[in-house]
Amino acid sequence: MANLAKAKTRDRLAADIALTFVAIAFVVPMVWMVLAAFDAEATLAIQLPARWSLTNFGAILTEDVAIRPFMNSVIISAGTSCLVVILALFAGYPLSRYRLRYGKQYIYTIVFASALPITAIMVPIYVMFVHIGLVDTLAGVIVFRTAAELPFAVWLMKGFMDAIPTDLEEAAWTEGASRMEGVAYIVVPLLAPGIATIFILSFIENWGNFFVPFILLQSRDNYPMAVSLYSFFGEYGEAMYGQLAAFALLYTAPTLLVYFLIQKPLQKGGLRLGGAVKA
Repeated sequence: MANLAKAKTRDRLAADIALTFVAIAFVVPMVWMVLAAFDAEATLAIQLPARWSLTNFGAILTEDVAIRPFMNSVIISAGTSCLVVILALFAGYPLSRYRLRYGKQYIYTIVFASALPITAIMVPIYVMFVHIGLVDTLAGVIVFRTAAELPFAVWLMKGFMDAIPTDLEEAAWTEGASRMEGVAYIVVPLLAPGIATIFILSFIENWGNFFVPFILLQSRDNYPMAVSLYSFFGEYGEAMYGQLAAFALLYTAPTLLVYFLIQKPLQKGGLRLGGAVKA
């Protein structure tokens, strides 16, 4: 028993050490970013600013450098996330509630499609977008990102819907509700944690996506922050680390804000069935 306790203690210590190194690897860049953003003379070294200043933010908070790319990122991320949630809801419902003849094959196709790398289909998609006039438009990026994320979102939405008993909808139907009313007033409220999960995953994925906007967008006026951050490195000759850190801090803020706004439904850990169904 003593040897077993020692082995458990040793394993726990090894796990704690490994997790500490992983945490340091994530925390150190964030600490540098925060400190450098408020240091007008920032370098690559992690150091407290000699004088805390908002100079870096004043330099980048112009329409061309940060404001327009920020708005483009919001339009792309929020627009794509809303479309993904709505389409996944309409596609996931029949897969969950109806016995479709090729339902399993469709699910397998969805799983396969979600595993396809974007680079494998980028060239034909680009050619198609050129012909239909969606290149160098925010709408084109939204359409592409929605199509790319929809398979995984539908698969998730079906899983969330499967956990909601059909008895609740049937009870609403017997009271005179239509199928759409049952979905709107019964299914959707119970799906709130699942919808929030899909929305936040989609938003974060689109906010940090660089490859698709970089390929589809050509004019600087349409660049989101991910592409603007890339161009920021090579435009000004000698790197201005303070301004880069300030730009990166603004870039990461919306994803943190979205997470904190939606963390309550995420922390509930399941669908809000409560006492709706009695055994």
